Amino acid sequence: QVQLVESGGGLVQAGGSLRLSCAASGRTFSTLIMGWFRQAPGKERNFVAAVNWSGRSTYYADSVKGRFTISRDNAKNTVYLQMDSLKPEDTAVYYCAADRGSYSSRPSAYDYWGQGTQVTISS
Repeated sequence: QVQLVESGGGLVQAGGSLRLSCAASGRTFSTLIMGWFRQAPGKERNFVAAVNWSGRSTYYADSVKGRFTISRDNAKNTVYLQMDSLKPEDTAVYYCAADRGSYSSRPSAYDYWGQGTQVTISS
């Protein structure tokens, strides 16, 4: 079993930056694909970024490519999402997720989820 706890959300102006963190419990963290998803009110949950077990392979949604950076520290059982050049359309609840299998951008492929952290970007 893996428990995930996100932190770092908040309210920032457009053009600003935030860094989200996701702390994981359990000994298997270094074997998991870690991903970030987001969900705006009334919309479906969408893929944002993912990173493989070593951190060497990363994947991004087109909407965040070049602005967001995902990374992980296996020694700290933590995955990060650095978000720069934020836009109002980035406003959403951001979820951390863990996948015991191979990389996927589908939410249904992920086995464990955090409770989410709110990110609000003002114009």
